[in-house]
Amino acid sequence: MECGGTVYIITNFTHTTFYTGVTSDIIFRIKEHKEKAYPKSFSAKYNADKLIYFCSYESIEEAIAEEKRIKGGSRKKKIKLIESMNPEWKDLWEIVEE
Repeated sequence: MECGGTVYIITNFTHTTFYTGVTSDIIFRIKEHKEKAYPKSFSAKYNADKLIYFCSYESIEEAIAEEKRIKGGSRKKKIKLIESMNPEWKDLWEIVEE
């Protein structure tokens, strides 16, 4: 059985740092970021816990490929991607959590 995946980008309060990740359970994963479940992780170190972009895929393999594509792009491309979905840079956590 194939499991889907979600690519996401989180940032800190000042939008200076981006973290791009992939997960099969977006709710659980974002909770981990918000609760700083891994205190020595990149996202905890830079206080990145604001969900600003996400996109779901039918397979985890597709999601991983997209994550790699996004990570390989410039900051400018990431900003363009984020603003295509979330022009106001709102924390999308409430949408995902519902």
